[in-house]
Amino acid sequence: MKKLLLSALAIGALAFTSCTNDDEPPIAEVVATCNDGIQNQGETGVDCGGPNCQPCTEATATCEDGIQNGDETGVDVGGSCADIITVSGEITADTTWTADNIYLLAGKVVVGVGKTLTIEPGTIIKGKAGSGSLASALIVQRGSKIMAVGTAEKPIIFTAEEDNIGIGQTAGTNLDETARGKWGGLIVLGRATGSFKNDVTEVQIEGIPADDTFGLYGPGDALNDDDNSGELEYISIRHGGALIGEGNEINGLTLGSVGRGTKINHIEVVGNVDDGIEFFGGTVDASNLVVWAQGDDALDIDQAYSGTIDNALVVSGEASDHAFEIDGPEGSTTGSFTLQNTTIVGSSTAADGEYADYRSNAMGTTKNIYAIGFQTGKDVELDANDVAQNFLDGKLTFEAWQIVGFNNSIFAEKVLKDDAGNDLQSTIILDPTFTERAATWTTQVTAGAQTVGADLSVFTWTYAYAKTGLSF
Repeated sequence: MKKLLLSALAIGALAFTSCTNDDEPPIAEVVATCNDGIQNQGETGVDCGGPNCQPCTEATATCEDGIQNGDETGVDVGGSCADIITVSGEITADTTWTADNIYLLAGKVVVGVGKTLTIEPGTIIKGKAGSGSLASALIVQRGSKIMAVGTAEKPIIFTAEEDNIGIGQTAGTNLDETARGKWGGLIVLGRATGSFKNDVTEVQIEGIPADDTFGLYGPGDALNDDDNSGELEYISIRHGGALIGEGNEINGLTLGSVGRGTKINHIEVVGNVDDGIEFFGGTVDASNLVVWAQGDDALDIDQAYSGTIDNALVVSGEASDHAFEIDGPEGSTTGSFTLQNTTIVGSSTAADGEYADYRSNAMGTTKNIYAIGFQTGKDVELDANDVAQNFLDGKLTFEAWQIVGFNNSIFAEKVLKDDAGNDLQSTIILDPTFTERAATWTTQVTAGAQTVGADLSVFTWTYAYAKTGLSF
């Protein structure tokens, strides 16, 4: 913060114009007195409330006033003076980001191999706007760690530079859940199991150009299903999903082959252009997740992800596609996910807005799902031959879905039949004909009568709760 020394001329001028004992009001250009502590019209210094209406001789305003004063270069918010620290390129040493600053991601910021980025509770990280090679993102590459452990009272917030949120706040006032694509997102990569085309052992993560080697994930030559990329707890990620190429946006939180040694819980993603949270392979478990108003799918599973997603909430927006999009292995390595104890809320206006889409050899269990608010005609799709066969073979299972306001025929099971009308059990199906039968894993309930779904009480710390009360 710079201090400004008032000239003697300015002092004299202010003494005569901003303070008077006459009955006449001060001249029109000076509209306030010396004790207001504010930079006033016509003053050249800073008014700090000097005695006897004497103007201050130097700019002694502090950050405690909550006002952007004079030549200050930081951001004055609520008793804390924040420096805006711009970060770019590789983080080459163990580093801590503290809650008394705002950190601005300028392009791709990468945690170096063997290094740890620690982020204090309550810290605000903003991403610069930009697309393509200029898209901003924080990338935790293989062999590095992030220790971002917020609290319910002081969550760590990733948001756009445009967001007017300041130090000590949990929300700004100029953006809402419909503001998407303002920056990139958070990407964490590891060496746990993944199933990739042609059985390669590592691939480039979605959202990062192919020539950036820090975007590689998968075992490579060092498979480790217990890989530890650090901790993410009480994190809110907002307004992301910058475009890097045609049809290729960054997810709110991207997890590539992240191992079970990593802790991920209490995560919120709001207003992302692409998916909310996407799991590309890996074995990490994740719990207490909220995705609100995503532009594509809320929870996306790919490449033989083999962990457990527990206690999640999806609240769709007008641009949302599926609550769940589930793909299976791409290579010979297989894996089975568990997605459980989840509440999904549909949109009355979304053009797509489906419950779920199971594709590409999906394998795993989806159970204890409560669904409400979806439009008539929306469904759970089993839209590929191998998916239908996995369903018949018990590799893809559904249990205990409770749904408000649906026609049971929408939730018919698509079952493969042979020419004689018998269920097909072959693992290789050519030109199948689907017929429908009622889904035994769905039950119609009234709102509030459900016995499955997420425990919403753990989400009171979120931006979504503050804005909606999570009442539906």
